[in-house]
Amino acid sequence: MFILLETTQNQELVTLIPWTFIAQILNLFLQMFLIKKFLFKPIREVLEKRKAKADAEIGEATKAKEEALAMKEEYEQNMSEARDKANEILANAQKTATVKSEEILKEASENAVSIKAKAERDIEQEKRKAVNEIKDEIAGMAMEIAGKVIEREISEKDHAKLIDEFIENVGVQ
Repeated sequence: MFILLETTQNQELVTLIPWTFIAQILNLFLQMFLIKKFLFKPIREVLEKRKAKADAEIGEATKAKEEALAMKEEYEQNMSEARDKANEILANAQKTATVKSEEILKEASENAVSIKAKAERDIEQEKRKAVNEIKDEIAGMAMEIAGKVIEREISEKDHAKLIDEFIENVGVQ
């Protein structure tokens, strides 16, 4: 009897009661609806907000990277232009220095030539002056010698003639 009673109880546990089954199904659908509305929907919204925020940050980072690359390119271009300009200024300075040095050398050469020509003129003038002084001295000495040799006075004409002959014999003019 005990076995039979147990089997009947077991059968009661296993049997389906239609109203209980419907209530349990409705309860399950209600729980699913409430979980979906109050749990999944807010979680999905939070996840979507996070995703949108992450996408926005990624977009901003991409935009910042593009701006940084553009700034880097502009910087490199400016540096290249500055190098080119510096090279141009250096080349112009070298050309100017070359031209100035050539002008200075030309001017120095012209000055040297003019100084040399002046020195040659001065030397020639001093040479003539020295020759004239020597002529005068020689003439005076020749007069004395001639006066002693002849022991008479010589006229100016004779005196000039003697000087000229003496100079021709000596080879100085």
